[in-house]
Amino acid sequence: MRAGAAGVSGVSGVWHHRREGQGETIMECPFCNADGGEVVWRDAVLRVVLPSEDGYPGFARVIWHTHVAEMSDLPEAAREHVMRAVFAVETAQRTVMSPHKINVASLGNMVPHVHWHVIPRYRDDAHFPGSVWSARQREVPESVLAERCAWRPALREAIVAELDRMPAWPV
Repeated sequence: MRAGAAGVSGVSGVWHHRREGQGETIMECPFCNADGGEVVWRDAVLRVVLPSEDGYPGFARVIWHTHVAEMSDLPEAAREHVMRAVFAVETAQRTVMSPHKINVASLGNMVPHVHWHVIPRYRDDAHFPGSVWSARQREVPESVLAERCAWRPALREAIVAELDRMPAWPV
């Protein structure tokens, strides 16, 4: 399945390490066990989701399907495929939402599974100019958030349109 919508499935919890038996580490990864949000598009190796992030309508994630911790662990063609998807999502967000800035981040400290956050930012958002994970700077009026949430259907369509222009995997 190359494109399509699916139900909402959030990421529950954080990365857990559990010891069993002879010191073997069993890892429970939320991106291996759940979609991580509303799936907007998927191909054989990655998916694009719109998670429910309060205060950040349009926040998207590009998530590699299989458990890989670092981009450099992927073959070059796979890294290029991931970044094409990230840039396609960014293009869709800019087209539909006209943000002041787009933040693109891959941290992996809490969930060491290859995924990219693609976040439309506005001068009046709750954390601007800091990251969305920094201290809140202000409250955002509900009317502003509601207006930005109303763009979600158009954003979904634009993301699918941009991603469907990408070369199909395997490239």
